[in-house]
Amino acid sequence: MKKQRLVILGGGESGVGTALLGKEKGFDVFVSDKGKIKEKYKEVLIHNEIEWEDETHTESKIINADLVMKSPGIPDKVALVKQIHEKGIQVVSEIEFAAKFTKATLVAITGSNGKTTTASLTHHILEQQLNVGLAGNIGDSFANQVLEEGFANYVLEISSFQLDDIVDFKPHIAVITNITPDHLDRYEYKFENYIKSKFRIAENQTKSDYLIYDADDEVIVNHLKNNPVQSTLLPFSLTKVIENGAYLEGDEIKITIDNNKIIMPTKNLTLEGKHNVKNAMAASTVAHLLKIRKQTIRESLENFQGVEHRLENVLKINKVQYINDSKATNVNATYYALESMDAPTIWIVGGVDKGNNYSELFSFVNEKVKAIICLGVDNDKLMETFGGMVDVIVETQYMSEAVKIAYKLGEAGDNVLLSPCCASFDLFENYEDRGRQFKNAVRNL
Repeated sequence: MKKQRLVILGGGESGVGTALLGKEKGFDVFVSDKGKIKEKYKEVLIHNEIEWEDETHTESKIINADLVMKSPGIPDKVALVKQIHEKGIQVVSEIEFAAKFTKATLVAITGSNGKTTTASLTHHILEQQLNVGLAGNIGDSFANQVLEEGFANYVLEISSFQLDDIVDFKPHIAVITNITPDHLDRYEYKFENYIKSKFRIAENQTKSDYLIYDADDEVIVNHLKNNPVQSTLLPFSLTKVIENGAYLEGDEIKITIDNNKIIMPTKNLTLEGKHNVKNAMAASTVAHLLKIRKQTIRESLENFQGVEHRLENVLKINKVQYINDSKATNVNATYYALESMDAPTIWIVGGVDKGNNYSELFSFVNEKVKAIICLGVDNDKLMETFGGMVDVIVETQYMSEAVKIAYKLGEAGDNVLLSPCCASFDLFENYEDRGRQFKNAVRNL
């Protein structure tokens, strides 16, 4: 019998992980990347005798596929992808492919913001008592973990792009942290398309599965009203009393599932800010569903260290606090960052604008921001939008210079906040690269 041909577009973490799992499962595997494949990934492919190419796509070697796994970074509108679809070849994401080869309990977390923190926090709580992996948009590839580790449970952080290419993927527990306009350039600039994409996380769920979501998020609530799902719903809220799910009363989180109630104090949460109370609610609800002890949940919430590049305190120099929030790649993420500032702030912002509407930031900028440093290739929109709101607004294309300007402007008691509000691809490899350059520049002051 002829082997099924699996073609993988994109030779990054998810692509190479899928290649290894595919080979192990008896596929004829070919990896093709339009860009350069990193040396460390090339070595893995060569060592495992998997055929690959980079800096080109050889059409004849791709359109003879039985199945294509494409990297989430490649849009559907690319000519090659259109051609694959026209040929009737199934295109899937890594999570769809890998989920077929594991019987593990899957916890899948999506949302415009908070998904990395919620996934990391959920994993941190569960690993105290369960055999659990952390994958998806974060850490080591899910496919590779299915191959190498075989965990009994996985916490998966999942982007809308990964959800766009699922077929049967069905998490036992799904979480939607929130939905705000993001990546609209990939969704024909229609918010509705992006919302539908996020809700695909629940499309294969049944009554015996769970959907945990923010009941204070009107976008989610309205979409559920008009497009009911099969899943058992467990909402969480900061403002309403929730019968089945989680809510905040005073400074306590109350979680009820099937009349089984637990209470978590929020006084000693290591993560600050209202949005992090929500992340804690979502993570604790998952843990409660999976029968983690109350004491374990409480201790884990109190000793969780947070996520790199997400409101990460870097250093205090001359009584000025430098904060790395490079992971804030959209307006809503920066909203949370500015909301949590309790001192005059010098704000470093900019990058690739994904059709941002900055108006929801105006009140915070007026109230808390004393200077703005625009760090991007094209800063015109930022300069026009915020120019009249602050006394000082400057632009640069170098992180080291941005940090030096901030150092000159900073006075005792100020914050310097890198919260870019935009994607990083104009000047940096990715948001991690941007965050690391910021931290290095601060340490070199």
